[in-house]
Amino acid sequence: MTGALHIVEAEWAVYRRIWRGTLGFSFLGPLFFLASIGIGLGVLVNRNQSLGMPYLDFLAPALLPIAAMQTAVGEATYPVMAKVRWNKTYEAALATPISTNDIVFGELLWYAFRRLLEATAFVLVMLLFGVPKGPTAIGAIGAGVLTGLAFAMPVYAFAITRETDAAFSILFRFVIGPLFLFSGTFFPLDRLPAALQAAAWMLPLAHGVQLSRDLTLNTPHPQDLLHTVVLIVYIAAGTAAASITIRRRMSP
Repeated sequence: MTGALHIVEAEWAVYRRIWRGTLGFSFLGPLFFLASIGIGLGVLVNRNQSLGMPYLDFLAPALLPIAAMQTAVGEATYPVMAKVRWNKTYEAALATPISTNDIVFGELLWYAFRRLLEATAFVLVMLLFGVPKGPTAIGAIGAGVLTGLAFAMPVYAFAITRETDAAFSILFRFVIGPLFLFSGTFFPLDRLPAALQAAAWMLPLAHGVQLSRDLTLNTPHPQDLLHTVVLIVYIAAGTAAASITIRRRMSP
């Protein structure tokens, strides 16, 4: 853990110079989105009363894991390419007693810390809109962290293997974009065809969305344990894969 904490220390040395901008966006992003879509578009959706709840209450909890996914994937793609290929940061780290496993677990800890800050900011913004319905809403922060890591670690393992950043645009366009739209975010997942529902439940975002929604609206369900387990499995598998890919990539 000592080596992993040194990686976190190095990340913090950079972040403390840019935290104002990133943390500011963590507040302003959800603020504008909830005001425009949750309230603005929500006026039209609420006329049908088909959701059984105000559209803002339905949408806001889902946007928390969405935001965690997007920022996590952003940090696990181009910055990782820079550390591996462009700036040779990892080569410099490995010239010290730090190992490849130290790097992976250090990045895991750092990603968790960043998602914690963002998810906390998002819940505070939801409080301004009166969305959380009970004390379980604090658990939505954990749902955001787990969802972010469930994407960050597999993508991190993939990014380490890349020679160029060409695949990242494909990832954002054909994976992250569709997941944003078809994981129960803007409308209930059960309104999709059965095949698309099955595909959505195979990936972590739908589980993060449902977990966050249940906790934020104070409607916990026994299946929330399954959602949590799925996210943890993705994190563990991604971390294990990253340990293998970085060792292969960085071995002399």
